[in-house]
Amino acid sequence: MTGYKFTQDWFHWAPEVWQQLIPKLPGRERMLELGAYEGRSTAWIVENMLEDDGVLISVDTWEGAEEHVAAGEDMNAVEKNFDHNLNILNERYEKRTILKFKKTSYDAMVSLGGGPPFDFIYIDASHTAPDVLTDACVAWPLLKKDGVMVFDDYLWSETTPPETDPMRCPKPAIDAFVNTYVRKLSVLRAPLYQLYVQKIAE
Repeated sequence: MTGYKFTQDWFHWAPEVWQQLIPKLPGRERMLELGAYEGRSTAWIVENMLEDDGVLISVDTWEGAEEHVAAGEDMNAVEKNFDHNLNILNERYEKRTILKFKKTSYDAMVSLGGGPPFDFIYIDASHTAPDVLTDACVAWPLLKKDGVMVFDDYLWSETTPPETDPMRCPKPAIDAFVNTYVRKLSVLRAPLYQLYVQKIAE
C-alpha cells in the first residue's frame, strides 16, 4: 500500500479471510462500507474486490466514536488521511468509482434506498448495540440476494468483563440480527472477531 497514510492497522489479519469471500459474491460491481476511518479497508476493497466500472460507497461522519473522542483523537487528521488515500485510489483506479459520503450510516442508507442493490456491505461504524442493529436492519434491504455482509468487531468491548456494558458492544446487536433473520441468511465460517453472513432470501 505504497503512498497511503495510515496511523492504525486494525485490518491486517482480515485480507486472508476476505479473499475467501470474493468467490461467494454475486458480483463485484457495487459495494458499501459503513465506517471508513482512514480508508485502509477502503483501499483493500478497491484494489482486490471491486471490478473495473464498479462503485464503492464509503460512509463515515469522521466525528469519531465515543472511544475515539474519549482518547482525544484528532478526527480532522483522520479524515485528511482518508482524503489523501482516496485521491491515490482515484488516480490509480480511474475505472473504479469511490464515493465519499460524510454523513451518518442511517442518513446515507436512506439516501441510497431505491437504488441498485449491493454485492457486499461492510458494517464497521458505531460500536453501540442499538446503532449496530439499526445499521444491519437498514442495510439488509440494500443487499443483493447472495450478497455478503460483514460485521466488524463482533467480540469488541470497551473493557473486560464484568465491567462491560452489553449495550456498548456490537455482539448483542449482531446476535439479535442473525437470530431474527436466520431463515434469510447463512452464517459463513470465519474467525469470531468478525461475523460473515450471506443473504439467501429476500
